Amino acid sequence: MRTLFAVTRTRGPAWDASKPLASQAHWPEHAAFMNQLAADGFVVLGGPLGDSGEVLLIIDASDEDEIQTTLERDPWSPSGQLEVQKIQRWTILLDSGRPEVGDE
Repeated sequence: MRTLFAVTRTRGPAWDASKPLASQAHWPEHAAFMNQLAADGFVVLGGPLGDSGEVLLIIDASDEDEIQTTLERDPWSPSGQLEVQKIQRWTILLDSGRPEVGDE
């Protein structure tokens, strides 16, 4: 079984609701940071959840401390645009690219 983390982030007090995502302050720096995390394999999948103001990240990390420490370096963290809402360990039982449950 593979274990990843499901991380939910939410808009913080500095989020400007009058502007779209790519027009938020520090967007280029945030986008570059997140793209690098994906290139490094730390972020497996990520993106906004509908119009809820929440973001879901699927992260491959050793523990919650690594996730917190890494996401604190996101320019949108100290600026107050995104905040970590919840970190949950996620055990993958079904994966279309891997053997069926019980076959491992």
